[in-house]
Amino acid sequence: MSSNPVAETVASLMPRAKAELTELVAFSSVADFDQFPRSESEAAAAWIVDALRAEGFQDLAVLDTPDGTQSVYGHLPGPEGAKTVLLYAHYDVQPPLDDAAWTTPPFELTERDGRWYGRGSADCKGGVIMHLLALRALKANGGVPVHVKVIVEGSEEQGTGGLERYAEAHPELLAADAVVIGDAGNFRVGLPTVTSTLRGMTMLRVSVDTLAGNLHSGQFGGAAPDALGALIRVLDSLRAEDGSTTVDGLTDDARWDGLQYDEQQFRQDAKVLDGVELIGSGTVADRIWARPAVTVLGIDCPPVVGATPSVQASARALISLRVPPGQDAAEATKLLQAHLEAHIPWGARVSTEQIGQGQPFSADTTSPAYAAMSDAMAVAYPGQEMQYAGQGGSIPLCNTLAALYPNAEILLIGLSEPEAQIHAVDESVSPEELERLSVAEALFLRNYAGS
Repeated sequence: MSSNPVAETVASLMPRAKAELTELVAFSSVADFDQFPRSESEAAAAWIVDALRAEGFQDLAVLDTPDGTQSVYGHLPGPEGAKTVLLYAHYDVQPPLDDAAWTTPPFELTERDGRWYGRGSADCKGGVIMHLLALRALKANGGVPVHVKVIVEGSEEQGTGGLERYAEAHPELLAADAVVIGDAGNFRVGLPTVTSTLRGMTMLRVSVDTLAGNLHSGQFGGAAPDALGALIRVLDSLRAEDGSTTVDGLTDDARWDGLQYDEQQFRQDAKVLDGVELIGSGTVADRIWARPAVTVLGIDCPPVVGATPSVQASARALISLRVPPGQDAAEATKLLQAHLEAHIPWGARVSTEQIGQGQPFSADTTSPAYAAMSDAMAVAYPGQEMQYAGQGGSIPLCNTLAALYPNAEILLIGLSEPEAQIHAVDESVSPEELERLSVAEALFLRNYAGS
C-alpha cells in the first residue's frame, strides 16, 4: 500500500483492531434464541454502544426491532452543511455448526497462517471494526468530513426483517446521501470489488403427512405411503438433471455481463471434491449471480443412528430459494409453493410456511459515490482497478433503504472474500484486507465529502 497518512494511521491501529475483534467474536451472538442465549446478543450490542460512545457518537440507541432483536444506532456530527453517510454492519452471526469440526474454537479469535479465525470475523463483526478503523484514521488526519450515521443490525443472518420494519416505521432515522454496506466482499483477496447486485431470498418450511402414525416397514411397507419418500421426491423435482433449479414458472436463463468467475477458481474457492461436477448451466457467474438457486437447508427425519424399521408418517424440510435481480421474491415464493403442491406424489398432504423473505437488489454504479470509491480503492490497492461483481447472498435491508431513500447512493464492500468461508466451519478474515478496506472507506468518505 502506498504511503499516506491515513494508511499509516490504520496500520498503527491494527493491533488494537485485533484486540477489539477478539472481544467482539467472543460473544456467541446468534439471533436464534432457542439455541443461543439472548444475553450474548445483548452483550454484543452493548459492546458496540460503548465503542461508538468512545468515538464521540451521539444519539446512541439500542433499537428494539419488531423481530425481538436489537440493532445499535449512533450519529457522529460532521461539518455544517456536509453530506451524510450511513455505515452498516451486523453483529449477529451464523451458528458455528459443529464446534468440534473447527480447528480452533469458533468464538475465540485465533491467528493462523496469516489469517484471523472465528465466527463473525469476516461476516460481519469485522465490518464493525472496519468502520471504526476508517473513522479513527480520519479523526487523526484532519477530522471526519461528513455526518456519519452507523447502524449495526442484530438479526441479519436470520432474515426476520426486524431492522427493515423498524426503518419503515422511523423513515427519518437512517436517511443519508450515501450508504456503505460493510457486509459484502472482494472477488478475491487483493482485488478491490464493489458488489453491484444481490440475489434476494425466500425460505419455506415444507411439511408432508401421509399416515396417522409410523408403521412397521415389514408389515406395511410397499403399500403404505412413506412421507419421507414423498418429501424426497418433491425436493428432487426442484432440480433438472444437470442440477439447475427448476421451479415451474420461474425464469432461469439470465446472463451475467460483468466480471466473470473462472470455473477452476470457483472449484478451488468452493472446495469441490475431485471428480464432482458443478451443477447448473451457463457461466459460473450466470449461475451464482443472475439465476435462481434452490437449496435444501435441512430435513427433519429420523437420524441413522437409532432409526427403527418404520414407514414414516411425517417429514419436513427447510428450503431456500435465491432470487436474482429482475425477479420478485414474493412472486417467486408463490411459484415455489405452487410447484411443491403440484409435484407432491401419491396425494400426500403438503403444507408450506414462509420463514423469511428478502428482495433482490441492483445498484446504480454510475453515481458519484462509485467514482469516489473507485478513487479510494486505487489508493488502498495500488495498481488495481475497482471491479464490479454480483453476490449470491441476500441483504434485505438494501431494498428497504433504496425504497425509503430513492436518491441515496448505496455501495457494498466488505471482508467476505472466498477464503473467508463465511457461514462455514473455520470462518476467517484477512487482516490485510481489513487494513486495506478500512483505508479505502476512510478515503471514500473524504472523496465523497468533496464530490
